[in-house]
Amino acid sequence: MTGPLLTVTHDEEEAAERVAEVLATAIESARTVRGVAHLALSGGSTPKLAHRKLGPRVGDWEGVHVWFADERCVGPDDPESNARLVRETLDAPGAIVHRIPGELGPEAAAAAYAEELDDVVLDAVLLGMGPDGHTASLFPGHPALHADGAVVAIRDAPKPPPERVSLTLRTLNAAHRLVLLVTGEGKADALARVVAGPDPEIPASLLERERLEIVADEAALARVSGDG
Repeated sequence: MTGPLLTVTHDEEEAAERVAEVLATAIESARTVRGVAHLALSGGSTPKLAHRKLGPRVGDWEGVHVWFADERCVGPDDPESNARLVRETLDAPGAIVHRIPGELGPEAAAAAYAEELDDVVLDAVLLGMGPDGHTASLFPGHPALHADGAVVAIRDAPKPPPERVSLTLRTLNAAHRLVLLVTGEGKADALARVVAGPDPEIPASLLERERLEIVADEAALARVSGDG
């Protein structure tokens, strides 16, 4: 089994630079081949800086479709909204943004997003990871990990807010490129388990390893180094 590509950076700033470079390259490659590109982004504190660096790297976002790896079931202007976070941190003139309509509730929002996504294969996906190893809104031991289809409704996430919508592992793992951005010592234990190999208790470890690049700072990799 081929392991993921592991890119080590000194700090969060350098990690964000690397992520922006990888995503911009994937976008340009897809546009060169097909004239369009499909990118999925994540919310949370870690990807914010990468969003800010990605915008000017791409410059002209014409023909780029921006999707979301997951969303909380809130309105687009709510402080918890991933769509709002991306709107405020990504300067992407000309991009076609496909937000998850979280205000409809989990089931209706998931159904609407699955219909909109249709048979799109994502060119690149930016994901973060929690200290528990969750990625997107796919949590350890949750039935959503085994969901069929492209999008899954979640009513009982262990992290608030409990009502969410997430792309499924199937959709994520079909993407041409997966980028997992992990920074900070608080995620070191979970990251060591991701690097060690697929583990049902660590959802991020279930990402398709041959298409996965882990971009992590030295703090997040502390346990990996210790394990050799």
